[in-house]
Amino acid sequence: MNQEANDPDGRPPGAGRSAALESTADALLPGVRADLERLAAIPSIAFPGLSPEPVLQARDLVVALLRDTGVTDIGELNLPETAPVVTATVPPPTPDAPTVLLYAHYDVQPSGDEHRWASPPFEPAGIPGGVRARGIADGKANVMAHIGALRAYGGRPPVGIRIIFEGQAEHGSAFDAYPPTDPGMFACDAMLIADTGNIRPGTPTLTTALRGAADLLVEVRTLDAAVHSGAYGGAAPDALLALVTALATLHDAHGDVAVAGLRREPWDGTTFTDDEFRELAGITDGTPLMGSGGLGERLWSGPAITVVGLDAPPVTSAAPAVVPRARAALNLRVHPRQDPREALTALVRHLERLRPFGIPLTVTPGGVRPGYEAATGGPAYRAARTALRRAWGTDPVHTAAGGSFPLVNGLAAAVPDAEILLFGPADQLCQRHGPDERVLLSELRGALLAEAAFFAEYAATHRAATYRAGGTV
Repeated sequence: MNQEANDPDGRPPGAGRSAALESTADALLPGVRADLERLAAIPSIAFPGLSPEPVLQARDLVVALLRDTGVTDIGELNLPETAPVVTATVPPPTPDAPTVLLYAHYDVQPSGDEHRWASPPFEPAGIPGGVRARGIADGKANVMAHIGALRAYGGRPPVGIRIIFEGQAEHGSAFDAYPPTDPGMFACDAMLIADTGNIRPGTPTLTTALRGAADLLVEVRTLDAAVHSGAYGGAAPDALLALVTALATLHDAHGDVAVAGLRREPWDGTTFTDDEFRELAGITDGTPLMGSGGLGERLWSGPAITVVGLDAPPVTSAAPAVVPRARAALNLRVHPRQDPREALTALVRHLERLRPFGIPLTVTPGGVRPGYEAATGGPAYRAARTALRRAWGTDPVHTAAGGSFPLVNGLAAAVPDAEILLFGPADQLCQRHGPDERVLLSELRGALLAEAAFFAEYAATHRAATYRAGGTV
C-alpha cells in the first residue's frame, strides 16, 4: 500500500481522520474539564509529615476515571515510603501495533502562601480561557490529557498502552530509580511523558533535552570566634570576605560561567524572547539579564552556577565583628550531554585551586542528576510532529528544560530502544509551582487532540516502517 497516497476524496493522508478526531476532542472537552476540576480539588500533596489520605483519594479517582474510560487491566506498584504508582495496560489491537507508555503524576506541590492566590488553591475557579487551581497544570491536566486521548477511542486506541501514573513525583521517591530494576514493566516502543508543555500558548512544543544538575558546599573558617572589627579588622582574616571573593571568580564580567571544563554550545531550537523571559522570571525593571549569547544557550545548552544558600551573620543581627566562618551552597546546571560528575569535578577543582587572600577553601561535593537528550529521528518523533501540527495548526518547535528529571533517565535505562517524547497541556506562563497556577482550555484541547492523533499516526508510521523493513503487516 502506498502510505503517501491521498485519501479517496483528494485530501492529504489522514485529513479525514484528523477532522473526525477534532470533532471528538471538542465533544470530550467539557467532560475532561469537569473531571480535571474534580481531581484538582483534591490536595494530593505527597510530602513527609502530611496525611496520605488526599493522595490516596486522588489515586482512587484516577483509577475510577481509567475504569470508566474502558481500561480494565489496572494495577498498582507500591514501593517503600512512596505513594502508590497506578499502572494499567491496554493490549495492542494487532500483533504488529506498537506499544506506547503514558506517564503523568497525580500528586501536586504545596499551595504556598494562600494569601497570594486570587482564589482558594484547591477550589478550582474558572478564569478567562481556563481554570485556576494548585496542580491543575502540574500535573493533573497531564493525567486528564492521557485519559481524554483514550476516551477518544473508547479505551481501545490503535496502539498498545502502558500507563504509569505516579503519586510522589513532586517530592521525589524510590520510584525514580525503579524502572531499570524491572524493565519488563516498562517495555514499549515509545514513551509519552506528559510533564512539560508549550513554550507559549498556541505553539506546539516538544521538549527534547533536560539539563543535568549537581550540588556543592564551599566553606571558609579563619578564626576561633568572631573578633571586634575595630580592634582586629584589616589584618584578621575575614571568612565572609574570602568566600565572596571566591564566589566572584565563578563568572566573568558578562555573567557567563568562567569555570574551565563545563560544556557550552549554541542552542538550535526555539527559546523565549527577552521580554517573555523577563516576565516569566519576574525580573525587576532596569535589571539586565546575566550572560551573553542566546537565551537557549544560557538556559539549556550551557552551564549555570547559582548560589542557592549562604551561611553568614544576618543583617538584622549583624555586629561590628570579623566573621570567623562562612559557607555557601551552590547548584550547578550542565549541558544535557555532559556527565554531571565530570562537571562537578571541574567546579570542585576550580574552587580548590583558589586561595583568596591566601586562605584555603573547604569544598564538599554533593549529589548529581544526569541530563537527557532525546534522539529525534525515529518514527515516534515523526508521528508526534505530524500530530502536533494537526492539533495546533502550526509546525511544532523543540525546546529544552533547565530542570533535571531523574525518572526520564531511569526509563531510558530500562527501555533503551524506546523513543521518549515530552509534551503536554501546560505552557510556560501557567505559574507552575507558583500562586494562581492555571491551565488554558485551548492547550488542554490541543494536547488531548495531539495525543489521540499521535496514536493513529504512530500506528500507521510503525506499520509502514515494518513494511519497508520486510515484515508483515
